[in-house]
Amino acid sequence: MTPQELKFELQQQCKDLIKIRYESVNKTIANIEQALRDESKSTSGDKHHTERAMLQIQREEAGKQLREIEKVMLQLDKVTISDVSETIRLGSIIETNQANFFISISVGKLKVKDTIYLGVAPVAPIGRCLLGKVKNEQFNFNGVVYKIKKIY
Repeated sequence: MTPQELKFELQQQCKDLIKIRYESVNKTIANIEQALRDESKSTSGDKHHTERAMLQIQREEAGKQLREIEKVMLQLDKVTISDVSETIRLGSIIETNQANFFISISVGKLKVKDTIYLGVAPVAPIGRCLLGKVKNEQFNFNGVVYKIKKIY
């Protein structure tokens, strides 16, 4: 598998995971909006107003989650899979003596052909440690020494 094919596969897995999150939050919003409509048909009173207020707060929180997911989607769209750089940057795949990383978005474990890659955002603590590094460079993260073996 070429570096570009590997990047494409990892990026696609990230997109799939984000799509699942997006659909889940959208479903939550739809359920809350339905509950708000049902609540409107209910009788009035303090209980009605309290339940409605709680539903509106839940709707606002779900809306915030949706906006955050949309920001992550935009970040993922910025990942360039066609370029290979000797310096770690957004879109790089890194093999170290401890783990493999894909600098894109924070999604956790991704698996391609029995190899695990950790999807990390460049602003994540380990992402910040990796950015700008080159092959054979070492860095310490949480007391663990990482040596960069390959960069794609």
